[in-house]
Amino acid sequence: MSVSAKVLDPDGVLRVLAELCAVLRRRGLPLAPPEAIDAARALAIVGVDDRETVREALAAALVKRKAQRVIFDEVFEGFFRPGAKTALDLFDRLREEGFSDAELEALREALAAQAGGAPLSNLGGLLGAGGGGELARLMRRPDVLRAMEGLGSPLQLGFFTQRVFERVGLGRAQGELALLRAALRGALGERGDALADALEAQLARTREEVRGDVRRELDRRTLGRTAESRTRRLTETAFTSLSDAEVEEVRGAVRRLAEKLRGKARVRRRRQRRGIIDVRRTLRASWKNAGVPIAPVRRRRRRDRPKLVLLCDVSDSVRLAARFMLELVYALQELFSGTRSFVFVSELGEVTKLMQREQVSAALSRIFAGEATSLASNSNYGAVFARFHRDHLGAIDRKTTVVIIGDGRNNYQPDEAWVLADLRRRARALLWINPERRGAWSIGDSAMHKYAPSCTRVLEVACAAELEEAARLLVAM
Repeated sequence: MSVSAKVLDPDGVLRVLAELCAVLRRRGLPLAPPEAIDAARALAIVGVDDRETVREALAAALVKRKAQRVIFDEVFEGFFRPGAKTALDLFDRLREEGFSDAELEALREALAAQAGGAPLSNLGGLLGAGGGGELARLMRRPDVLRAMEGLGSPLQLGFFTQRVFERVGLGRAQGELALLRAALRGALGERGDALADALEAQLARTREEVRGDVRRELDRRTLGRTAESRTRRLTETAFTSLSDAEVEEVRGAVRRLAEKLRGKARVRRRRQRRGIIDVRRTLRASWKNAGVPIAPVRRRRRRDRPKLVLLCDVSDSVRLAARFMLELVYALQELFSGTRSFVFVSELGEVTKLMQREQVSAALSRIFAGEATSLASNSNYGAVFARFHRDHLGAIDRKTTVVIIGDGRNNYQPDEAWVLADLRRRARALLWINPERRGAWSIGDSAMHKYAPSCTRVLEVACAAELEEAARLLVAM
């Protein structure tokens, strides 16, 4: 189907637009009737002479989010094929096969008689007697699209192809061709049979085109499910089971998550600065205008940005989870009024300035090279907590959220759990992120059963999906 100035019938434009909206809905765009009405009004304003103008007008009416524009452009390109011809494609093809103008005129008259006053018979539409885009239009009709609902396996291809054949009218077209053959034989004799044979071949090609469209729809759905399944598997795979390539994919997902969280926080801060409407004060002020509330009075809500103190175990057992979390905190620093970052194994090292001064990859490389604290020893949470309490307790107040990242495996050293209890009393919140599963928290040298009661929340974060949940909670606290 081509966007052309020749499409002047308002009903035809609305029909095509309705079919386009049906395809977009199937691809995931949430289009309601008001959007379709806006699209029709946009076309009434800009016309249909210029393809790109039509594209942008429809996108302005139908696309709500940036991610939807990619889907819209893909559907638009397929729906309005730029290379489709508006000439009588069937007759052009038959002329190239050697049929004369007189013979083609006889065919045209026979098709018109068969249509019985309609613009095209079913056979004529399928063969392209009214233009090269008729089959494409038929394949995007809502009832044809519904006929492919449930298509999900190559074993179903024959069944769903037959359903589509019925919807587009290929069975009826075969019967119409038998009647048309008799009419052509009566008008042209043996040449009528030759012309009917050519139409039979054209109809067979149409059948193959429809079969190919159904196969492509299956491929599209299969690829979509495969990509969705792979994304789900990646987000639910434990950090310790990720390959090097998958680690890089998760790092990319962490960066995208940070961008999304920063954007939401900016919107929330703008709304807080604007405030909500104070109904009582607005009505009181309206008496100056004879009771008409012209100028809303807003009540501003002030919410100070919290401070963040991060203590992160960077020993081998939790290194990958720690790397993801440090990268996330690095990207989210602007959401807090102040951030102090510490890393530890058996000794505590502050990396606040390093995280502020260096790019994230350089900062993490230096941290995991042992520049901030020695990585050679076994974890000693008790010694680290006691050192933090002695040297940095002044950094904790009621605006501070303390985040500890680690598995809590203390190698049978004194746990110093009293430090966490004191931090919890002083801080706004104390959040512990543990990459081990809860069932291992009281096994062996784990001291989590002693640390957990002093925490506001303790989260299992062993995969990317759980990391996202923890990040959202951190930003909301």
